[in-house]
Amino acid sequence: MEISKLRESLLGKGYAFSCFDNSEQAVAYLFGLIHNKTVGLGDSATLLSMGVFQKLSGHNKVFDPQHCPAGESFMEVAKKSLSTEIYLTSVNALAQTGELINIDGTGNRVAGSLFGHEKVYFVAGVNKVVATLEDAIWRARNIAAPKNAMRLKLNTPCAVRGDRCYECSSPDRICNGMLIHLRKMDDMDMEVVLINEQLGY
Repeated sequence: MEISKLRESLLGKGYAFSCFDNSEQAVAYLFGLIHNKTVGLGDSATLLSMGVFQKLSGHNKVFDPQHCPAGESFMEVAKKSLSTEIYLTSVNALAQTGELINIDGTGNRVAGSLFGHEKVYFVAGVNKVVATLEDAIWRARNIAAPKNAMRLKLNTPCAVRGDRCYECSSPDRICNGMLIHLRKMDDMDMEVVLINEQLGY
């Protein structure tokens, strides 16, 4: 993987870019930047493994569908995360040509990355980086989606077999929408935070 090529592509598409050796450094970086804000998290296995909710909750109001307060549902918390000042999520794939890919079943994660925040951070491990847009779409559909379906113990062919997308019609299907960020959205700051670790799916 060529970090310099990825950096050049992302900067050319309007994103800020930062890179860290490990998740502890990345969390410290985010902790130092985000103060007294409302923060939404995008139901991310990467952010969950990094302890971002716990770290940022000390001095921000954080809404994370994976940490629902008593009496509140996933959907209620997910909706609150859409109207926050700061939004953090990951990606299913990141092309060295500068495109970001996410697949979503409910839509909260892709919706949160598109509009309405002061800034969006895309936090990803190096395992998400591939060469081209076509490779990124393939990875999202055939690696990330099956692994997420397995994690959630869903009744889909990809979860049972764990090898690829089967274009199923299962009620548990999680790949209902796919978002391609071709470049940074207008009127909102966006930053890719890359970590030199295997994180998430």
